[in-house]
Amino acid sequence: MTHKKPSIKKRLQMLIFVCLVPLVIAGGYLLLVMNRFSQRYDAIVENITLANNYNMNFKDDMDYIMYMVVANSERAKELVDTEQPYEMISEARESFQKLYDGADSDDTREQLRDILKCLDTLHDRVTEIEQDSLIPGTYDKNMESLDLNIRVLTELIQDKIQKYIYYETTNLESLREGIRNDVVRSIQAYSLIFAVILFGALLISRRIMNDIAGPIQSLCSVTEKAANGDFTVRAKEADSSELAVLNDSFNRMVEQLGTLVEDIRVEQLNQRSLELKVLQEQINPHFLYNTLDAIIWLAESGQTEQVVEMVSALSNFFRTSLSKGRDYVTVAEEESHIRSYLEIQQFRYRDILDYEIHIPEEIKQYSILKLTLQPLVENALYHGIKNKRVLGHIVVSGEKAEENLVFTVKDDGIGMSEDQLAHVRRLISGEDKIEWNSSGFGLSNVNQRLQLNYGSSYGVSIDSSQGQGTVTTVIVPAETGRTEIVNS
Repeated sequence: MTHKKPSIKKRLQMLIFVCLVPLVIAGGYLLLVMNRFSQRYDAIVENITLANNYNMNFKDDMDYIMYMVVANSERAKELVDTEQPYEMISEARESFQKLYDGADSDDTREQLRDILKCLDTLHDRVTEIEQDSLIPGTYDKNMESLDLNIRVLTELIQDKIQKYIYYETTNLESLREGIRNDVVRSIQAYSLIFAVILFGALLISRRIMNDIAGPIQSLCSVTEKAANGDFTVRAKEADSSELAVLNDSFNRMVEQLGTLVEDIRVEQLNQRSLELKVLQEQINPHFLYNTLDAIIWLAESGQTEQVVEMVSALSNFFRTSLSKGRDYVTVAEEESHIRSYLEIQQFRYRDILDYEIHIPEEIKQYSILKLTLQPLVENALYHGIKNKRVLGHIVVSGEKAEENLVFTVKDDGIGMSEDQLAHVRRLISGEDKIEWNSSGFGLSNVNQRLQLNYGSSYGVSIDSSQGQGTVTTVIVPAETGRTEIVNS
């Protein structure tokens, strides 16, 4: 009994596990390191910003308010908020106490301790000056106290704040250096881990590729033989569960294909025969009846030359329609077919129908799917010219554009409104359900046959303006030699 190796899925999962787990661990460590330094960096920047706010405004605001209190003791409350110095000191004490509680170095902690002491002293001096300012005759003493106590203290506080900012900036530089060292160590560790992972992944992936590539190459070889028509080939048994299932499925498929090929070939022949019959049945029987009635009427009236012309045109029309069972005819044959059709119709609608056919000689040797243009001409006649009830013109033209043939059928009939045109376009594309003998049946039939034989990039398009006429365009590839017979 052959030992079955682990499935490809399990081996790939093992490879992913070997690669991802160390990478995830290393990545997680890097994230933790970066998060720790990021938090520390943000805290230092926040501390510096907070201290810098007081460094810029505290001294000037405090000195100004206290000067106004001393200089205008009687009107001080009218000119300034005498409670603001206490609020400023209280707010500053709260902020610097918070910085002191979070300080992690002796230098910054010492500066913050001195700032807090100075704030307490400043509070007492502010109280003394406010009380003394209310005593008459103490203006000079109070101005001296303002210089010696308030301004000196605020200057000292500002100096301590600047030193604190300096030490915090120094800590920031130390932090940057620590980050750089840790990043270097992390890169070294990560590189080592990556090298180990790469080496292990190469070993495992090489083993997996050898186990997979060999059986797949063998399967490709037998698949190519089967594609060339040899349905006797069989894939060898594989030692991997997935490949074993694949080979077994291939063997059963080839066996079934071998038995179905002949049935499919016969079915295709039958289908082609049915398609030809359906195509022939699509020829409007009323067209044949009306043509024969016209021939009888011409014969009874003694117009033998026109009878001969009409019978000849009818013969040419059905000769091309049948075309010995071929799916493809030359452009010259398709032109003869629509010319015969228009000649017959001109006998019947002589007063309202005139036509022109402009197909250059250089494209007449190309092949085209049979009955491509006749339904378009018939649509132009019955839904454009006939409803106009006055003389109308149908112009059929063709040209070669790069690697394609482009044919247009243009009429100056009644045309279509925007809603009617949108509906016909949906019928042509197959978006709307179409009924036999509806205005878009012939166009839809041609479009489906062209796309079935040539591909979705080819087919029929239509444009119309009400009261001005309709232009129908057909695009097919420029090919030669496709005039095979569909019946065996």
